Amino acid sequence: MTQPQFEPGRDVLSGDTADIYFAHTVEILQREGINPVATMEVFASRAGVLCGIEEARALLSRVLPESQREVWALQEGDSMAAKEVVLRITAPYQSYGLYETAYLGMLAQCSGWATAARECVEAACGIPVVSFGARHVHPAVAGVMDYSAVVGGCAGCSSIAGARLAGLEPSGTMPHALIIVMGDTVTATEAFDRHTPPEAPRVSLVDTFKDECEESLRVAGALGERLHAVRLDTPGERGRVTPELVKECRARLDLAGFKHVRIFVSGGIGPERIARFVEAGAPVDGFGVGSYITSAAPIDFTADLHQVEGRPVAKRGRIPGITPNPRLKRVM
Repeated sequence: MTQPQFEPGRDVLSGDTADIYFAHTVEILQREGINPVATMEVFASRAGVLCGIEEARALLSRVLPESQREVWALQEGDSMAAKEVVLRITAPYQSYGLYETAYLGMLAQCSGWATAARECVEAACGIPVVSFGARHVHPAVAGVMDYSAVVGGCAGCSSIAGARLAGLEPSGTMPHALIIVMGDTVTATEAFDRHTPPEAPRVSLVDTFKDECEESLRVAGALGERLHAVRLDTPGERGRVTPELVKECRARLDLAGFKHVRIFVSGGIGPERIARFVEAGAPVDGFGVGSYITSAAPIDFTADLHQVEGRPVAKRGRIPGITPNPRLKRVM
């Protein structure tokens, strides 16, 4: 992955996305003339994969005064333990108090997505996993979701915005709509081949009209060496893709001389189903995962003040003063 280019939105910078009590707090402190240098520490409620720290850093770099700021953090994609401090901010409180809602939300949602993606990647035991979940989230966050999935270990993602953030080319095959509109899988695949840039892999969806194995042989015969893979996306109404179906398609493709054609599986995929394919020895070359990643519960993050003007403080139940964590690195 390349360094992602995050740009805080106008509604975030203006404070429109903040909890109102933070806006009230900053206004009160401004009117009272109180603006101490304070240290805020952020920790997660449970273990997982940290994501969103780069977006949070982009926000903090815009609002914290350059001459009076110090930010320490774990790195994007690091594993984190429950209660581990992942971010420490030291700066005049008024400069960042309004943005607690925003950076906690960035970390919570992105870390949830990244953690779910990591679960799928680990279950796949080296078989590539691609994020296909952009259709399951609001378009305003589709790119960030896909980026988070890549941080969690996905080899690619389908959305253009997510791929741009991750520094990748978007991954995709063809939708059922193209095949249905054109009336035939081979006809649609040949059109895809004619009009898609030559560097894009030719992957044909083969579950629309006919038996998956039959369609695989038809498109392989039509494209020959140009066909990179077939995608099996059998719906739940037809029993979904099974290890046995993958094995049959592999065998029939091999017998017909199409050993170069790979098999990509999608449709209701998550760690449990991935594990079943792996345990059964099904020759899957890639998995497409959507709703398992996008429906992941956010990981709650908490921000606590631990020091004000050098004086250790904390709410009851927390330990006053800086919480040691040698894993943190200074990022600002």
